Amino acid sequence: MARFLGSWLGSRKRDDFTLDCGELRLRAPVARDYEPWADLRSRSYAFLQPWEPNWPEDDLTPEAFKRRLARYRDEREADVAYPFFIERRTDGALLGGVNLNNIRRRAAMSATLGYWMGAPHAGKGYMSMAVPAICTFAFARLGLWRVEAACLPENAASIRVLEKAGFQREGYARGYLSIAGARRDHLLFALLAADRRPG
Repeated sequence: MARFLGSWLGSRKRDDFTLDCGELRLRAPVARDYEPWADLRSRSYAFLQPWEPNWPEDDLTPEAFKRRLARYRDEREADVAYPFFIERRTDGALLGGVNLNNIRRRAAMSATLGYWMGAPHAGKGYMSMAVPAICTFAFARLGLWRVEAACLPENAASIRVLEKAGFQREGYARGYLSIAGARRDHLLFALLAADRRPG
C-alpha cells in the first residue's frame, strides 16, 4: 500500500501514474506502446476472442491506437475510466491490461473492472497480482466504495482471479454483453472497500 500510494503522491499529472505491485508495474498507456501492444494483441487473437467483443477491422492499426490513447486521456480527465497496461518490472515486457470503467460518483461510488492478458503470459499469476493493485487504487486513491466485475460462466480462469482477489459472486445477468458477436449471459461479482481481502 505504501509503495502504491507513494507512486501516486509523487505524481502531479493524471496521465503520469504508475502502480508497483511485486513483479509488475501498472502504468498509463503511451504512444511508444503501439508496436508491443499490437504485436501482443495480434499473437493473442485466438486466445482472447472468445472472451471479448468483436474487434473493429482496423483495431491494430497505428491510427486506431492513437484514437484509443485520446479516448483514454479524455476518460481519465473526466474521471470516468482509468486504463493501465501491465508490464513486467524486470524487463519492461508488456503483458496485458487492466482498467476501471464506468466510474459512477454520488450515491454509487463504484466502477467496473476489466482486464486482458496476452496469450504468452496467461496462467502465470500475473493477473492475480494486477487485480488487487487496481482495486486498492480504486478504494484508496479514487475513494470508490465498490468495484464490479462480470465474466462468462465458463471462464474458469477469470472466476479464479476474481475470487482470489476477494470478489464475491452476486448474481447472473442474462444477455449482459456482446461477446464474440453474440449477446452472452455473465456472472456478476463485486468487491467492497469494507470487504476483507486476501493478504
